[in-house]
Amino acid sequence: MSSPDNNILKSLIHFDKSTSTAIYIQIAQQIINAIQRGYLAEGVKLPGTRKFSELFAINRNTAVAVFDELASQGWVDIVANKGTFVLKPEKKTAAIKGKLQGFEKLNAHPEAASFSFQSSFNLASTEEFLITKYVINDGQPDLRLHPTHQFSRWYSASMKRASLISKWNQTQDQSYTTFSKQLCNYLNATRGFHIKPQNIVSTRSTEMSLYIVSQLLIEKNDIVLVGNLSHYKSNMIFQQAGANIKTIPVDAHGIDVDFIEKNFTKKSIRCVYVCAHRQYPTTVKLTAERRLKLLQLAKVYKFAIIEDDFDYDFQFNGSAMLPMASADSEGFVIYLGRLGQSFFPSFQIGFVVAPENIINEAKNYLQILDKQGDLIQKQILTELIEEGEIHRLIKKNITVYKQRRDFLCECLNVYFKNHATWHVPTGGLAIWLNFKPMISLVQLAQKTKKNNLLLPKTILYQNKDICAIRLGFGHLNNEEIENVIKILKQSFDEL
Repeated sequence: MSSPDNNILKSLIHFDKSTSTAIYIQIAQQIINAIQRGYLAEGVKLPGTRKFSELFAINRNTAVAVFDELASQGWVDIVANKGTFVLKPEKKTAAIKGKLQGFEKLNAHPEAASFSFQSSFNLASTEEFLITKYVINDGQPDLRLHPTHQFSRWYSASMKRASLISKWNQTQDQSYTTFSKQLCNYLNATRGFHIKPQNIVSTRSTEMSLYIVSQLLIEKNDIVLVGNLSHYKSNMIFQQAGANIKTIPVDAHGIDVDFIEKNFTKKSIRCVYVCAHRQYPTTVKLTAERRLKLLQLAKVYKFAIIEDDFDYDFQFNGSAMLPMASADSEGFVIYLGRLGQSFFPSFQIGFVVAPENIINEAKNYLQILDKQGDLIQKQILTELIEEGEIHRLIKKNITVYKQRRDFLCECLNVYFKNHATWHVPTGGLAIWLNFKPMISLVQLAQKTKKNNLLLPKTILYQNKDICAIRLGFGHLNNEEIENVIKILKQSFDEL
């Protein structure tokens, strides 16, 4: 077939030199689109590379790259001394003809399965999607504080490591990788541990760690004790594992450990879930006396302690209290933690610290869920720990978050001094805000939504004794914090 009119080609193809996408890729994608839409028929001969480069005012090498890209994907056939001809890629699968179905059904995917399956009420999503200018969360870091260009350099450098290919090609994991050794060194230095690589396993997140641990520990109807106000995601995981969740009172000193001794018998409890530093959601700290009492009860009652240290990196006042796992000499504590909370989410990991036999079983589950993990992520974290960069990033961000916490408390003093109570937490990225008099938090959320502020249902806590929200501030700068508190006060007044 003859070549298409040059004016037609110029009308079909447009590219932008200012974008990050290479010009040859932009042109190739538009030619493919033109072939798919029938503007360039099969057998049409495209202009030669010299003519093509003149037509679009591009370098001839760019034109060659365009045709090579099209040929590699099977959209053109380059014939020596003859030219470049449009092809229609051969279908790799045969179409299935449905004689008994209507035409409209053949062109739409089924909305529902025709077979039975087990749905999970426990795992129903709690996410709320609404476009508002401001959103309150339960205490997440600010992605804007992360050094984007620095992370790009680290990622690029790790991709070029010659050792990376050999790690990807491994049929099985090494016994103890450089990453696991460096992670042990870091935790021993910061958490007061005395662990070896056989006492730790890394996962994608704290939630993944808890899911694996719950599969190891919990059988149907096993009793799991949590605070009467506790982390909803953790409760979802326990319920999915079949646990019978019982609640323990929480006061200004953390969970009431004496309540366990008064209300439960020996060997009746499977595990107790606690937060290592600040109780979720109230931010109160479990005292040293209660920690020791809980370890003693675990020994007598034969239950496991799951210690979740979800916000260790955000300690503002004084030194962080050492986790119970650092004082556990008899193997009753399973410690869950995060590394890299001062980084982008894709650079963060979860980990489990436990006795060796627990870790071995956890690794068996991990072989199914996530055998290799993210090797580039581990390579980067290894180098950041080894070079001390992780300490510098954490210290830098802590200064910012502490200032935001103090500014939030100043704003609360201005707008809610006579309408709410709160205490200044020693760390973490959220404040527990109690309203007085008690109001309907659901109605408050509806009011704030109209005023361009989303209060997700997962941060609202209300019963006959409690009317509070877990007010996350980490993701907000000072101007945003003040605007959020103003909207909150305006909505409060409207009630």
